[in-house]
Amino acid sequence: MSEQHPPQTETETGYARIQSYLKTLDGSPGVYRMLDAESRVLYVGKARNLRARVSNYSRPGNHTGRIARMISETSSMMFLTTKTETEALLLEQNLIKQLKPKYNVLLRDDKSFPNILVSKSHSFPQIKKHRGAKKEKGSYYGPFANAGAVNRTLNQLQKVFLLRNCSDAMFESRTRPCLLYQIKRCSGPCVGKISAEDYATSVSDAERFLSGRSTQIQETLAAQMQAASDAMEFERAAALRDRIRALTAVQASQGINPRGVAEADVIALHLENGQACVQVFFIRANQNWGNRDYYPRVGADVEAAEVLEAFVGQFYDTKEPPRQLIISHPIDNSDLMAEALSGKLGRKVEILVPKRGEKAELVSGAARNARESLARKMSETATQAKLLKGVAEAFDLDGSPERIEVYDNSHIQGTNAVGGMIVAGPEGFMKNSYRKFNIKGDDLTPGDDFGMMKEVLTRRFERLLKEDPDREQGMWPDLLLIDGGAGQVSAVHEIMAEFGVEDIPMVGVAKGVDRDHGKEEFHRIGKSVMALRRNDPVLYFIQRLRDEAHRFAIGTHRAKRAKAVGATPLDDVPGVGATRKRALLAHFGSAKAVSRANLADLKAVDGVSDALAETIYDFFHEGG
Repeated sequence: MSEQHPPQTETETGYARIQSYLKTLDGSPGVYRMLDAESRVLYVGKARNLRARVSNYSRPGNHTGRIARMISETSSMMFLTTKTETEALLLEQNLIKQLKPKYNVLLRDDKSFPNILVSKSHSFPQIKKHRGAKKEKGSYYGPFANAGAVNRTLNQLQKVFLLRNCSDAMFESRTRPCLLYQIKRCSGPCVGKISAEDYATSVSDAERFLSGRSTQIQETLAAQMQAASDAMEFERAAALRDRIRALTAVQASQGINPRGVAEADVIALHLENGQACVQVFFIRANQNWGNRDYYPRVGADVEAAEVLEAFVGQFYDTKEPPRQLIISHPIDNSDLMAEALSGKLGRKVEILVPKRGEKAELVSGAARNARESLARKMSETATQAKLLKGVAEAFDLDGSPERIEVYDNSHIQGTNAVGGMIVAGPEGFMKNSYRKFNIKGDDLTPGDDFGMMKEVLTRRFERLLKEDPDREQGMWPDLLLIDGGAGQVSAVHEIMAEFGVEDIPMVGVAKGVDRDHGKEEFHRIGKSVMALRRNDPVLYFIQRLRDEAHRFAIGTHRAKRAKAVGATPLDDVPGVGATRKRALLAHFGSAKAVSRANLADLKAVDGVSDALAETIYDFFHEGG
């Protein structure tokens, strides 16, 4: 792979500028970047023949409006040659995701997907949801479209196979069955309610179901139920009946369970009025493991083939592709894409555009979902646009805000203090941009809301100035909403002035008369306090924003507090891990008793060496 940086003149742009690069190029495959006068990347593309592709851009005519605008803004180009066109395809999609060029189709949501893990690190395997790198020993089944699809499946599998979902530490510490055993969701292996052999059989059955071999399991359960009934073991027969019903419920909740498609992603696109929705259904083990919609950024004149090719390339850049991609529209380089994905997976990947049969029905269903999802999205976006315009009018902003940041703090008498930031824009709440801030200030007095807000805003804008000093990446807010009145707004204004950032409007939202919901007062620097009509949609919108910020901050605070509740001073003692902590607490009864224990008593604890006993004693008696 080699990179070329041909010389550029200062003022030339457009067709003539692009034409000047032709003499430096040959017919090699590679990737090109088009840049504007300020060296911002406008577009990233791949080419089988770089000279031929660039030559197309150098001649006026036969270009869509989007491409013509891109050409007119092009001031320079960069080139990377590759050994193969497949390598160019992979590099192109990687650069698009990194650089987010203005004129490329861009997949904006790229979260990982959850799996079901049957953990094999214990003699009684655990079944649980897993997201992220597959480092833990066990069998992984997925991907599922979202956490809801996993949770529904896990909930039903627990009813059918009675596998434990508790942690290994919890398993080891049980002395009597937990609630899940009482409600027939677990077979109680922690207290010997089931033998290792019978539990292993249940694990094997669960894995067969997750692999798509469920018919035999149902037949076996039905035979066992009949045998129990014949033997007049009616309680056992009823339990087996409930397990069969639960297994049927799993299959019913999946909706689509294609017989002829064992492993595929069904991908359908709907384009309308310059917007796109891509619907992806995950078919694994002949079962539907959920679907998810995506809204890639597209131009008004972009073609379906370009959108789907870009989506597939970017979607599988960090994900493992299935054996088949069943797509709604042909893409220009399907053979190339299949080759690239096959190389990634290490086995053949097919890309199909079916015309009839079960696969065509699957695509048709996904396309219907895409069309309906886009209609809902466009309706919501239109409403959101009206609300943002109303916000701009209410607070005298220069234009509708693209990014509103809302801040709130949560604590109990200053303890476990956290700050929360939520973000909203033209497409509603931008949950990927939410941030939590653990309040670290040692000099803060308990309940000092001004000090907490200062710490949160300081950390937020220090990071913004470091990561996006030129405000080019869409990370800067157009409006700050602060939970509080004139005092909070003045404090925030001082913080912003310290950073030299005084052009971002900010509004303090105070409860107003009698702290009544609906009588909010709005505070701004240098302006009189104001209120909105009680039935004003903008007021409801701001209430939703504030409530969402409060919900997020409260949730973060509760999680931090819950974690702290289980903490003890023993957590900070060097060499004391979970096992020795349990031994010490079991021996002395509490962390306070451990801290007061003499050295001889510490040495008497099972598993605590003389050296560790001295470390523990010194930790609690340092300077004593």
